[in-house]
Amino acid sequence: MTIIEQIITVSMAVLATVLTRFLPFLIFPGNRQTPRFIQQLGTFLPGAIMAMLVVYCYKDLNFGTPSGYVPAIIAGLVTAGLHLWKNNMFLSIAVGTVLYMALVN
Repeated sequence: MTIIEQIITVSMAVLATVLTRFLPFLIFPGNRQTPRFIQQLGTFLPGAIMAMLVVYCYKDLNFGTPSGYVPAIIAGLVTAGLHLWKNNMFLSIAVGTVLYMALVN
């Protein structure tokens, strides 16, 4: 990549980051009520995204051998159980990831 291409790439990444950070504040200023549709998205979207991530994580499991699916199932159950118990998303994801990596290695 030439220096010009690198500058353009970094500039586009900076522009995309700035737009995603500031655009919501420009579209929905603090002195106006946030539209009901956007509030509903804030309620339902996190669960939908988590469901999509679960499907994405389990879509390529190989049920031909136990080593192809058992680590993922155990780590997923531990992650879900820990989240229901502690209600701490970071802790749940971190423990589930470490457990999965330990089980597959």
